Amino acid sequence: MLHIFADASAMKEDGTLRITGGDLNHMKNVCRLVPGDEVIVGTGGDDREYRYGIERYGQDERGADFAELRLRFVKDANVELPVRVVLYQGLPKADKMDLIVRKCVELGVCEIVPTVMERSIVRLDEQKAARKVQRWQAIAESAAGQSRRRILPQVHLPMPMQEAIADAATRCSVLLLPYELQPADKGTREVLSGIRPGDRVAVFIGPEGGFTPEEVQAARQSGAAPISLGRRILRTETAGMTFLSFLIYQFEIS
Repeated sequence: MLHIFADASAMKEDGTLRITGGDLNHMKNVCRLVPGDEVIVGTGGDDREYRYGIERYGQDERGADFAELRLRFVKDANVELPVRVVLYQGLPKADKMDLIVRKCVELGVCEIVPTVMERSIVRLDEQKAARKVQRWQAIAESAAGQSRRRILPQVHLPMPMQEAIADAATRCSVLLLPYELQPADKGTREVLSGIRPGDRVAVFIGPEGGFTPEEVQAARQSGAAPISLGRRILRTETAGMTFLSFLIYQFEIS
């Protein structure tokens, strides 16, 4: 079943909702849905599932195409992780960030902050950064729809590591630093078991060259706990996914 996102303000009190733009094209021309078919609509801001039926396709007074939907029922979906994960991802090379955004959104991340670290090879000026974030946000929305998320994850503008550490310390109750020099048998299980539903968890992932000792020290001084993701060295595009998989196992797998 098709899943799309809509602004809550567009959901009218009479139960109708108009869809335009790319979602309309996907609904009508890609999925070939017809009046009577049903779609799932998320607001991106709550964990409820809104089921709408397609009533008709039409054009407004300006000649713009639209689909008119009507609400059928609402249910609590309970598909989100009970913790909100903010991923501070060291900027990687090439198009690896596309993969990271897509897969981490599928796995439950709530926010992604591209982070410029000492060993980040990529450097983006303000204009390029804005274009990249626009692309990554579109990927996040697509991945959220595919995985039937109810919250639409946000991709932020890149920030330097020092700002990222300060941001995490201000906004998050748990700060974690997966680090290849942290022994796998030294406290990681205990740290993860201490995460509780409702926590906002910041996780820092290094770029291809990893963290510098100075970055590790700065993060630790702000309260970040070094953890291990296992005995193998993971690529930067794999590490965030692995951490999120740990949380899925801890909170969702009985």
